[in-house]
Amino acid sequence: MIYDGTAITVKMIEDGIAELNFNLDGESVNKFNRVTLENLKAATDAIKGNSDVKGVLVTSGKDCFIVGADITEFGEAFKLPEEEIVEWIVEGNQIFNAIEDLPVPTLTAINGIALGGGFEMCLATDFRVMSEKAKVGLPEVKLGLMPGFGGTVRLSRVIGADNAIEWICMGAENRADKALKMGAVDAVVAPEAVREQSIAMLQSAIAGELDFEARRAVKTGKGLLDSMESMMVFETAKGFVKGQTKGHYPAPIEAIKVMQKHHNLTRDKAQAVEAKGFAKLAKTTESAALIGLFNNDQLLKKKAKEYDAIAKPVNKAAVLGAGIMGGGIAYISALKGTPILMKDIAEAGIELGLNEANKLLSKRVERKKMKPLAMGEALNRIRPTLSYAEFGDVDIVVEAVVENPKVKGIVLAEVEQHVGENAIIASNTSTISIDFLAKSVKRPENFLGMHFFNPVHMMPLVEIIRGEKTSEEAVATTVAYAKKMGKTPVVVNDCPGFLVNRVLFPYFGGFAGLMKDGADFRQIDKVMEKFGFPMGPAYLMDVVGIDTGKHANDVMAEGFPERMKADFTSAMDVLYENGFYGQKNNKGFYTYVEDKKGKPKKVFDESILELLAPVLGEAREFSAEEIIARCMIPMCNEVVRCLEEGIVDTAAEADMALVFGVGFPPFRGGALRYIDTVGLANFVELADKYKDISPLYHVTDKMREMAANGESYFG
Repeated sequence: MIYDGTAITVKMIEDGIAELNFNLDGESVNKFNRVTLENLKAATDAIKGNSDVKGVLVTSGKDCFIVGADITEFGEAFKLPEEEIVEWIVEGNQIFNAIEDLPVPTLTAINGIALGGGFEMCLATDFRVMSEKAKVGLPEVKLGLMPGFGGTVRLSRVIGADNAIEWICMGAENRADKALKMGAVDAVVAPEAVREQSIAMLQSAIAGELDFEARRAVKTGKGLLDSMESMMVFETAKGFVKGQTKGHYPAPIEAIKVMQKHHNLTRDKAQAVEAKGFAKLAKTTESAALIGLFNNDQLLKKKAKEYDAIAKPVNKAAVLGAGIMGGGIAYISALKGTPILMKDIAEAGIELGLNEANKLLSKRVERKKMKPLAMGEALNRIRPTLSYAEFGDVDIVVEAVVENPKVKGIVLAEVEQHVGENAIIASNTSTISIDFLAKSVKRPENFLGMHFFNPVHMMPLVEIIRGEKTSEEAVATTVAYAKKMGKTPVVVNDCPGFLVNRVLFPYFGGFAGLMKDGADFRQIDKVMEKFGFPMGPAYLMDVVGIDTGKHANDVMAEGFPERMKADFTSAMDVLYENGFYGQKNNKGFYTYVEDKKGKPKKVFDESILELLAPVLGEAREFSAEEIIARCMIPMCNEVVRCLEEGIVDTAAEADMALVFGVGFPPFRGGALRYIDTVGLANFVELADKYKDISPLYHVTDKMREMAANGESYFG
């Protein structure tokens, strides 16, 4: 044994080959933490001191290669001053450079996923052999960062600057065939042949049949583009990326600037440029927000996994109501392998639901994400029915009929008579109290809410709403089913609107107040879209459906009259009364026409201002700052109330629900992260500025106390 560490071992295997094996103790995956970096430095020193070593084979003792850096550990380092972050990155680079500078050929056997620092490790060796089932990539931009251990330097020289820009700015996980075509790896083989082929290639390099020094020279030298080519490649890329990110995500642009700056520099000087770029990004609020979302996601997964111990298996499901929503639920259940009954009271409903499922599956086939045979198998898992005859052995029923308490009550009482005593019944209500609906069933311990968001196939969030009498087993089983469907479940307690709709309608309330005071809804939309929402409040209301919004708003007003019951007639009220329901009938705040692809395109019709004139204040210009404040403060205040009242357990879950459920800008991290970024004391001061407008702007006593103590929601 040449070296024996807790993350890495090095031993001689054959013909002078030393195998450097990553196998982090106590972890299911390899990752770069401090221990691994320390082990890598010591292991490399041990190899350098052994004259018997003629070549180095880098392998993994896990199913993956290395998943990347341990962001939970390294995230702490980002609190350091920028200069100290640069020093830390330079130290890391010296460790990778020591591998690259070994006096013998080196080769990485990529048996599984190699991402971030894991792929940078692969790039530090001279050759790479990849399993056809593995994936490689540099996804740091998804955390608001860029590669920092030589990734921008080595990759841009190995596969060319243009290809490296694509890989780094997209942050994608690249399949083996693409990696080979780009030249990122030297060979792709079957998983079982990776080790044998890697040793054979390394032996060829040791024998002088492969020039490892020439390979190394490419990575440690300057880029190959001349000044004109460099300008064309990098400037064009910057323009394109700015258009895609709308200026909200600095990481991809900074990565391009860094690659442009170091293109004509040799390795060590180039890495110094990269280190400064990395440190600059590590101090941005966008990076803090995106890393926060990553950590929040890990918490959600951990909490969801904790339910596994008491969850019952869901081998057969059912959905009641076969419209667009029911068809979407049936599609995603069948796609992920759970057979599902789709019941409706009429053939027309069944046909609509089946058409929705068939359309979504067909799109997957068209995009080559699914083979026709697999599509047929998925469709066969959807069993349309007009009766309850086959409901006796279902494990869970999702009720997705019209959002009417009386109708839902009748349907829930009816279905309970046809399912087994242990079957879970979940209502896909978006606003109606679960405790109220539970009065319709005899076994409330098996009843809860399961709120999907439209369109079901695209929206990742599912709210699991626990009623007062809901059992933990019912919650656990429903969470497990949501996970099996590929969704992100967030468990919340019952209240009008639950979490997402409860916090969304104060946002709409702020929007309505702005219009009452003379703001142009088009300007509000533009400002909030520039703030980072995928669509402004007027456009969003059109997409949701103004009739749906009016119903939900009435529920919120009844549930929280002191804050959410308006003392004026709003623009939404006028549109609803005049039959303007948004996209569903092509008229709302905007008018909708079909574009070339048959999708609704919004256009502005001046006549809408005449219709809304009685409820609009005298037109005046508002600053972007005031529009943002008047829309965001009510939403943020309500999220805080939900947290304080125990509707949602943690700040992390609240923020993830907003990002996944309403499209809260990810680079802002969620409402509570946004408050932290503004500063709680500053937020309270700003809210007080608008406190006379409406109780929606009144902060809680606890918020004032936290602000006075310098506290925050994420520490």
